[in-house]
Amino acid sequence: MKKILNHHLIIILCGILLVALVYSCANSETVDACLTGKKYGFWWGLWHGIIAPIDFVIMLFKDNVTMYAQNNNGAWYALGFLIGSGGWGFLGGKGARRRKNRG
Repeated sequence: MKKILNHHLIIILCGILLVALVYSCANSETVDACLTGKKYGFWWGLWHGIIAPIDFVIMLFKDNVTMYAQNNNGAWYALGFLIGSGGWGFLGGKGARRRKNRG
């Protein structure tokens, strides 16, 4: 039993070390240029959440497209983005329930 615990502990520590190593290689970018101009609120967050899958695909091929507006007003934008992306299941909950009952 002790051997199994030691084996799991070694795997967990190696995983943490790998995550720390990968994280240390990440670029930090300044977003000061993005923080000027219009601030995006709840409704823009909702819209950006709805189009997030499309943005993600485009973001893979273009460097100037992002999924999340850096210049936002905080919690309201984040709530709109979460609802728009279906993070709480508001937009897709009924359809999933219908399919489940039919099958």
